[in-house]
Amino acid sequence: MRHQVPKAEFVVSSVSERDLPCESLPEVVVAGRSNVGKSSLINALVKNRRLARTSATPGKTQSINFYRLAGTFFLVDLPGFGYSEAGKAASLKWKKLIGHYFRHRSAIALVIHLVDARMPPTALDLELDEWLKQQRIPRMIVATKSDKLSGNEKVAQSRVISDALGGEPVTLSSARTGLGCREVWNRVIDSIRRP
Repeated sequence: MRHQVPKAEFVVSSVSERDLPCESLPEVVVAGRSNVGKSSLINALVKNRRLARTSATPGKTQSINFYRLAGTFFLVDLPGFGYSEAGKAASLKWKKLIGHYFRHRSAIALVIHLVDARMPPTALDLELDEWLKQQRIPRMIVATKSDKLSGNEKVAQSRVISDALGGEPVTLSSARTGLGCREVWNRVIDSIRRP
């Protein structure tokens, strides 16, 4: 499965705890702030531009979307944090749903934490990183939209992002060019194979 893209299928869009799937498959979570490119990365990974819905409007995804890959694990698309057209009530509902998800899903194998390659991590990025560290959830830092940077800028931004996130390695990615997809797949496969 390292060089072959597994078949992906949409399973469910969960808006409450009751909607979360019951299958006990490993879960690889894609998390990050609104408009960082979560759905675009998922589509690039599975080579299907229509699997995860993308939108130019921040905060459009308000549910947890589950995609089953090769029948062996879930790729989980979390709603972006830090923006909500629906206001404070929706934000509180989001926090409750996401908090419940992380507390009660024992099958989480990896969180792919997306940050924007073009800027230093925001306060929200730092908050998520710190929270994942406290929960001892394995994570991978992936910097999206890196095709918009020059070679020198990529090197400099990788260092800035890594330094801000406690020296964690950073994988540069681009949904447009496919940069970083192989590295992400290698880490995903290693994570879901771990007992």
